[in-house]
Amino acid sequence: MENSKPEYYLLRPEIEKAYGYSHAVKIGNSIKISGAVSMDDEGNPTAVGNMEQQMKNCYSDLQKILKHFNCTFNDVVKEDVFTTNMPTFLEVAGYRTEIYKNHFPTGSWLGVKELALPEFLIEIELEIHITP
Repeated sequence: MENSKPEYYLLRPEIEKAYGYSHAVKIGNSIKISGAVSMDDEGNPTAVGNMEQQMKNCYSDLQKILKHFNCTFNDVVKEDVFTTNMPTFLEVAGYRTEIYKNHFPTGSWLGVKELALPEFLIEIELEIHITP
């Protein structure tokens, strides 16, 4: 790898430091992005009770991170979705066609008992491969 030293990126530095994680790490041509949830810049849950809007908020944050690394959703090779309500997620999952216009990545959709805060209904994490 040409540049194998990890490059860490914090979207909301104070929140991420308080919870103990980095939102993204780039090593060489790979980027791993921690799960995005629907929160404001102070870490408060947003769109409480609204799965579709929470999903859109997640993708909005993910897009900011991708842009930081000069990437788009076309560079995503893996997407894992965690949700506390799979039936409701399945009702709104069609929105993903607005995100992935050329191809869908690999990944998993997982129903979970809970996420970091009880108001979070969905969390989306990504893996990116940058073609040199």
